[in-house]
Amino acid sequence: MPTPAPAPSHRPTPSRRPAPTRREALVTAGLGTAAALTGITLAPGATAATPTTTSPTATTTTTTDRPGAPTEVLALTHATVLNGADSRTHPDQTLILAAGRIVGSGPSAQLKPPPHAKVVDLSGKYVVPGLVESHIHTSGDEALTPPLFPLTGITAVREMWGQPLHHAWRKKIESGTLLGPRFVIASPLLDGPPSIWARDTGLPLMEVTDEASARAAVRQVKRDGADFVKVYSRLSPEAYYAIADESARQRIPFAGHCPDSLPMSRAATSGQRSIEHLHAMLLATSSREREIREALAKVRIDPNDPSSTSRYGSWFRQVHPLEWQAMRSYDRSRARRLYDTLAERGTTVTPTLTIHHSLERTDELPTAVDEWKYLPAWLIQTWPQTWESLVGSRTPDDTARIRQIYEHRLGMVEEMHRAGVPLVAGTDTGTGYAVPGFALHEELRLLSEAGLPTHQVLASATTVPARLLRLPENRPADLVVLDANPLADIRNTRRIHAVVNAGHYIGPQERTRLLAGIEKAAAASTPPEGEGIPTTATPGCACNAPH
Repeated sequence: MPTPAPAPSHRPTPSRRPAPTRREALVTAGLGTAAALTGITLAPGATAATPTTTSPTATTTTTTDRPGAPTEVLALTHATVLNGADSRTHPDQTLILAAGRIVGSGPSAQLKPPPHAKVVDLSGKYVVPGLVESHIHTSGDEALTPPLFPLTGITAVREMWGQPLHHAWRKKIESGTLLGPRFVIASPLLDGPPSIWARDTGLPLMEVTDEASARAAVRQVKRDGADFVKVYSRLSPEAYYAIADESARQRIPFAGHCPDSLPMSRAATSGQRSIEHLHAMLLATSSREREIREALAKVRIDPNDPSSTSRYGSWFRQVHPLEWQAMRSYDRSRARRLYDTLAERGTTVTPTLTIHHSLERTDELPTAVDEWKYLPAWLIQTWPQTWESLVGSRTPDDTARIRQIYEHRLGMVEEMHRAGVPLVAGTDTGTGYAVPGFALHEELRLLSEAGLPTHQVLASATTVPARLLRLPENRPADLVVLDANPLADIRNTRRIHAVVNAGHYIGPQERTRLLAGIEKAAAASTPPEGEGIPTTATPGCACNAPH
């Protein structure tokens, strides 16, 4: 078969960056203490030369196998502190933790630990803010999934297909009876009929057909306790605009896919908080967008197909040629206007390069990875079957083109960064070949490969998602202690020495013990009774459809 023509190179020139936020301006203006750099609210008048402390007192917390509960004052001394916004490092700093919060910080020579504090010497170690995973789909055994996040340095997550299970986990985590990250939880998917997803997933799905049903759905998910509304790909313009308007009325954010029926710029101007994945970006930067969008409108899903995997595979086969046309008709000026709109509106993009890489660079799929031991073997066995059903029909031409599309996606990520578009690290964990927690470190590597400076890669998993998820500025102490500087090599985020999760210090020995327990539980896991080994995509892969 003929080899496809090479893709054009689209590397942009630097564009202006957005104005700094008020908080960033304050940091730049002088709040350079370790407290400011780790997301701590400083005492009035604190400066880089003035250590800050409150009066730390011991507290008592009842936990179930939650190590390092804040029953004592903890002083982390002689650490090099990094923030998530720039490339500065602050050596030989002391952080004092009490009642689950950082209550003091400053140079170790000036800030002495209280006499009753437990002192942990972190000489030679690097402290960064707790990492944030901005796109996951999780389910299953609470003994496996929630603990893996903090044990791999992830202290907050955004769950993109909300279920009652996630709200139950969050209550246990907040009460101290379950080790896990801070959860920000989406609504069920709000999609138009027929959805890409059939009912075989067993997960809640709300198909809205018009303005009335869309508004009713927003009100319902708010009553049910969702933190934000999740919009999906098959929504009509009428339903989408109703969701946007009702979300504003109800004061609940909305985020998710850019619907196929809308230009991406309209999603930004409608107030969508974040846009997931890079599929819609291809159309939005094409000089042939109108023509390709007309073809996209003719793509059909069989409403009688009971299999989500089958629907997904059919969709992929129909959309791939349109993505190729869009990439080949890339328009630099059009792209710049779009990126400027996203930046001006503060619309965050979650590239999810991890799942793009898995689906578009299938020749690089691993056959065994050490961290797979933390998942049940029966689950891992389903991954090759699922991928075969999704990509097995590709021809050599298809494969070559999709590889070029992936490289083009990397270029778009760099372009967005240069234009000042907020980017956050998310993986689509819950899909095949992505292990909770571990996958985020791979996403950081891929963002670095796309051309982001290392400190910006770190920001995509710290300060930027903290704003997106509206985490409180005076949040509990969430930190990762590393054996090596991640600004020298982003892969050093994997070199975890200890974690502070909501003020709970998990040291090296305790972390090793807890990971061993997860490995043992995974090895003992069996498929759900009566179901056997699933042969379709796992419920977690809600957001992989290429649109």
